[in-house]
Order: sequence, then C-alpha cells, then structure tokens
Amino acid sequence: MADDDPIWNENHPTLDEFVQRLVSETGISEAQALELIYLVGLNWSSLVREAKAIASQP
Repeated sequence: MADDDPIWNENHPTLDEFVQRLVSETGISEAQALELIYLVGLNWSSLVREAKAIASQP
C-alpha cells in the first residue's frame, strides 16, 4: 500500500500540500481547490487552468 511505502511519502506531495499550493498560486478558496482536485485529479496544469478560470469569475 502507498501509505506504508516511505519512498512514496517522501517523493509525492500530500493532498493538503496540493490544496495549499493551488490556493496560494491561484487565489481560490481551500474548498474550491479540494473540489477541483476531486473533479480533475492531480494533474497540476489542469488544476491551475481550472482554478484560474474560477478565480477570474466575478
């Protein structure tokens, strides 16, 4: 299991790290970031693209 593998844990960001980075780089809320991750997955370029689209809405 990935949780038991120290190599996985050392080399891959946690979900919280993804959320925090997305929030800081795009200005969306944590809830929005988490929802995007669940919808899009962990593809960083797709997450940023979608987050920027959300952030630009009035």
